[in-house]
Amino acid sequence: MALDQNIKNQLAQYLEMIKNPVELVAYRDSSQKSDEMYSLLEEIQKTSKLISLVEQQDKELRTPSFSVGIPNNRHRIFFAGIPMGHEFTSLILSLLQMGGHPLKISQELIDQIKNINGDFHFETFISLSCHNCPDIVQALNLISLINENISHVMIDGALFQQEVENKKIMSVPTIFLNGEKFGQGRMDLEEIISKIDSSAKDRIIEGISKKAPYDVLIVGGGPAGASAAVYSARKGIRTALVAERFGGQVMDTLGIENFISVKATEGPKLVSALEEHVKDYEVDIINLQRVNKLFKNGGPFYELKLESGAKLESKSVILATGARWRELGIPGESEFRGKGVAYCPHCDGPLFKGKNVAVIGGGNSGVEAAIDLAGIVKHVTLVEFAPSLKADQILIDKLNSLKNIEVILNTETKSIFGSDKVQGFICVDRDSLDEKKINVEGIFIQIGLIPNTDWLKGTLNLSPYGEIEINQKGETSLPGVFAAGDVTTTPYKQIIIAMGEGSKAALGAFDHLIRSH
Repeated sequence: MALDQNIKNQLAQYLEMIKNPVELVAYRDSSQKSDEMYSLLEEIQKTSKLISLVEQQDKELRTPSFSVGIPNNRHRIFFAGIPMGHEFTSLILSLLQMGGHPLKISQELIDQIKNINGDFHFETFISLSCHNCPDIVQALNLISLINENISHVMIDGALFQQEVENKKIMSVPTIFLNGEKFGQGRMDLEEIISKIDSSAKDRIIEGISKKAPYDVLIVGGGPAGASAAVYSARKGIRTALVAERFGGQVMDTLGIENFISVKATEGPKLVSALEEHVKDYEVDIINLQRVNKLFKNGGPFYELKLESGAKLESKSVILATGARWRELGIPGESEFRGKGVAYCPHCDGPLFKGKNVAVIGGGNSGVEAAIDLAGIVKHVTLVEFAPSLKADQILIDKLNSLKNIEVILNTETKSIFGSDKVQGFICVDRDSLDEKKINVEGIFIQIGLIPNTDWLKGTLNLSPYGEIEINQKGETSLPGVFAAGDVTTTPYKQIIIAMGEGSKAALGAFDHLIRSH
C-alpha cells in the first residue's frame, strides 16, 4: 500500500521522535491484503533507522496481521488487518510509545496499570470508518505497553468477516477479554482500567466523597458542560465537572460542517479540543460517574448522589446532561441491540457490507445514514412515519439519485424479528393498514434524540417532552440550579448553540453566587 508523499513527510517527522529500537513483525499469506499490509510496513520501516521489519509464520495468528514491539522481547500489541483510516493514528502512536516517546497520562495512572494483577488478552473488533474505535484501540495498546501481562489485538471486522459472523458481532467497537465479551461501544482508558482493576472502585468512591464543596458543579461533559466549566473557572470560583463520559453525544458525531469558523471537523476531534481547553483551567474533572439524585441537604449546598455510591456538594449546579438516541420502543429493539439493531451508521455500517439493511427515520440523520450506507451495503430500505421526508432538499435529491435505496413513506415500524440476530422487521401502512414483512440483516434507527432527565423527574420542572424548563438566564425552577444544551427547552439542538447556552448558564450561576452567598 503506497502512501502519498505528504503522508510520508508527516510520518517521517513524527517518527523522528522515536528514541529506542522498535520491531515490526509481519504475519502474512498469499492474499492481496497481505501484500498491501507488508507494503505499508515497508514504507514505515524506511522512515526510521530505529524501526526494523521481519516476517514470521504463526498458524495461531490471523493473517494478514503484524505486531509492534521491542526487539528480543515478547510482543503484546497486534494489528490484524491494515490500520488505515481512523486507525492510522493508533498505529503511529504505538510506534512512538514503543519507541520511548513519553506517555501522556499521569504517573499515578501508569503505576495503577503496572500493578494490575492477572493475565489479560484483549481483542477489539473495529471498522476503519468508526470514529470511536481508535479510543479503545489506543487505550488497550497503552495498557499492553505498560503491563507485561496484558496484550491486545485490533481486528478489522470488514477483513475478517467470517470471524465476525461466527462471533455474532454486529456493532463496533466490540471487545473480548480472554475469549469472553468484555464490552461494546466507546470506552476510555480510565473506564477500562476500572473494569479490570477490582481494587480501584472503593478508592475512587472514597476519594470523590472526601472532596470539599464546590461553588459550581456541572453535570455533563458535552459542549454545554465544557463551555460552562471554562466560563465558571475563568471567574475564579471553585468548579467541578462530573460526567459519565467527556464529550457526550458529540463523540458519536462524524462530520461537523456548521461549527462557525471551523469549516469541517469530526466529533472526537472537537471533543479532544474541548477537553484540552477545560484542562487549561482549575476544573476538577470527575469522569466515568453518573449522577442519579439531586437535592438540597438542608444547608447552603445542593447534594448530588452518584450511582457509584459517592456524593458531591455544591453551592450551585449546572445541568448539561444532553440527550441520547431516541428508541422506537417496539418489540425486538432492545433484544437485538448490537445484534443487527444499531444507531451509528458510520461505526457499524462496514459490518453490513453487501447485505440488505433498513434505516428508520426520514429526517436529516436518517437520510444521511441511508446515503452513507448505500455505498457499503447491497440495498437500503428507508422507512418514514410521516407522508413525506423531513430532511433538507439537497439530501433528498442525493437520496433519490441512488439506485439501491427504496423509500417507504407514511409507514409505522411495528416490530423487529430474528433468532440470534436481526432477520427483518414488520411495518404497517398508516392509510391502508396493510402489513408488510421486510427481510433485512441490519436496522439503523435514526429518529432523533431524547433528553437525559429520567433521574430528575419530580425534582424540578420538565416540559411534556422531558426537557428541563429554563428562562433566558438558564435558571431552572430550583434556585441556584441552572441548565444548558440539548437537555433543556432551548430550541434547535446544535453544538454551537449548546456552547453558548453553557456559557450563559455559567454566567447566571456566578451572578446567583455573588448575590446570595
